[in-house]
Amino acid sequence: MEIGDLRHRITLQKKATTTVNENGFEVKTWEDVKTVWAAASNLHGREYYAAAAVQAENTVKFTIRYTEGIDPSMRILFKGKQYDITAIDNIKYQNRYMEIKALEVVGSG
Repeated sequence: MEIGDLRHRITLQKKATTTVNENGFEVKTWEDVKTVWAAASNLHGREYYAAAAVQAENTVKFTIRYTEGIDPSMRILFKGKQYDITAIDNIKYQNRYMEIKALEVVGSG
């Protein structure tokens, strides 16, 4: 991994609260945890076909410097879009870089 590959800004968020609005629907609020530099790429090859098999066409792979406290309950903001974290890999358990696979959240309605 070249340090110059980490050229995109992403924001990691965690769920702050869940409330019920006047119509009886749950509304989640999110809180920024950290903004970091990341390399972002679409899946290709075997990863792409594995994701396509479960209709996860909008999966993006983010590589960031190792950061403690990131878990799959969080989400990522990138270029105005929201991504739910689906997998986190501490690459080779070296605590240097993390690979995060995330699925784009498509708004409903």
